[in-house]
Amino acid sequence: MLKEVLEGPIPKHIAMIMDGNRRYAAEILESSSNEGHKRGEEKIEEMLEWCLELNIPYVTVYAFSTENFKRDKNEVNFIMQLSETALYRMADNKKIHENKVKIRVFGDLSSLPEHVIKAIAYAEERTASYSDFSFNVAMAYGSRQEILSAVKDIARKVANQELKVEDISEETFSEHLYTSDLPDPDLILRTSGEVRISNFLLWQLAYSELYFTDVYWPGFRYIDFLRAIRSYQQRVRRYGE
Repeated sequence: MLKEVLEGPIPKHIAMIMDGNRRYAAEILESSSNEGHKRGEEKIEEMLEWCLELNIPYVTVYAFSTENFKRDKNEVNFIMQLSETALYRMADNKKIHENKVKIRVFGDLSSLPEHVIKAIAYAEERTASYSDFSFNVAMAYGSRQEILSAVKDIARKVANQELKVEDISEETFSEHLYTSDLPDPDLILRTSGEVRISNFLLWQLAYSELYFTDVYWPGFRYIDFLRAIRSYQQRVRRYGE
């Protein structure tokens, strides 16, 4: 299947909704949610290697939503600790530097613990000069919150006479989003069997192809990834035309 996929168009930007860590832990591992989150974090780095192999320059993962803060405090604290460790490890990973992967984290970062913010700064600073590949992590992220933030920024500029109302366009709005320097996703992939977007990149996905699989994120395999790419290649993207 790899040969077949490589002969077709490869998406430039893939975004992942990584769902199913807790169910994987309960049903497959018969263990705690924390073990599922640990396996899920390991899968992120494995998936990034697949993307590098296929020369996919932009990868975005939905790591932690604004709604996830409502979960049990101990679970949230574990995820934050896991994220901190993962960011430091990735920032020091030899493959990240060999492939010139730029790491960036976006969302309402002010709501994250200080130790996670420091890890984010470390990872971003270590890879700031790279541009061959872009690995983006949505943390403390909610698309509605992102859109509201953009609206407020634009409203302030209009009030300060820095921007005229008639000059506001789709491009203007996109420039005020967290993803202003990224192309919109070509493919959005969600694991675990849930068929919804869950407040992820609502503006950016206007013309994205969507792919849903029943596989839980920690159990997501290379063959599952290739099937998603092949499905994308079999579709005709019309962009409303």
